[in-house]
Amino acid sequence: MRVLVVEDESVLADAIGTGLRRHAMAVDVVYDGDAALERVPVHDYDVVVLDRDLPGASGDEVCAWMVEHGLDSRVLMLTAATAVRDRVDGLVLGADDYLTKPFAFAELVARVQALGRRSRPATPPILARAGLRLDVHRCAVTREGVPIVLSRKEFAVLGELLRADGGVVSTEQLLEKAWDENIDPFTGVVRYAIMMLRRKLGEPALIETEPGVGYRIR
Repeated sequence: MRVLVVEDESVLADAIGTGLRRHAMAVDVVYDGDAALERVPVHDYDVVVLDRDLPGASGDEVCAWMVEHGLDSRVLMLTAATAVRDRVDGLVLGADDYLTKPFAFAELVARVQALGRRSRPATPPILARAGLRLDVHRCAVTREGVPIVLSRKEFAVLGELLRADGGVVSTEQLLEKAWDENIDPFTGVVRYAIMMLRRKLGEPALIETEPGVGYRIR
């Protein structure tokens, strides 16, 4: 899952980014609305965690721009305002969910995960195929009931392959969903992650390579 965090309190923004990465999400962080408007047309974000009170373009303006241009990203709006009218205004603008500060981080993670499932054709919290089970919430994977320990990136890549339900996922798609904007697209990180997944998932091999196209779970 790819997430953009837009929050002008840099300590909070970085903490949110770090925490979401621990749940196998690829996270970009920016600190003002203008930077958000530069990012959202470029990357296929599943969820945008958007502070309402931002320097530059406000969170309201960013949200309205995304709706106007038909972006599929789901918006979780953050605000210190607790009045019902403020929450209603944010939802009317096009936000999908609303969370007031201060918040419990576990709730933020749960809301981001729930919105992420709605940013594409709905997928269950547990993905299963060919004897594999991936629990999105617990970041846990088993094969035929046997636990498999994966790195966060391996977990993210496997999740994208399982969501494709037997379809081919390109290297570019995996880079977009499992890594943030700082990754060099010409590195071999996807190929390495696939190699490690094949090794850890064991025999018989489940991940197939479609030469020149991408990867799939058979």
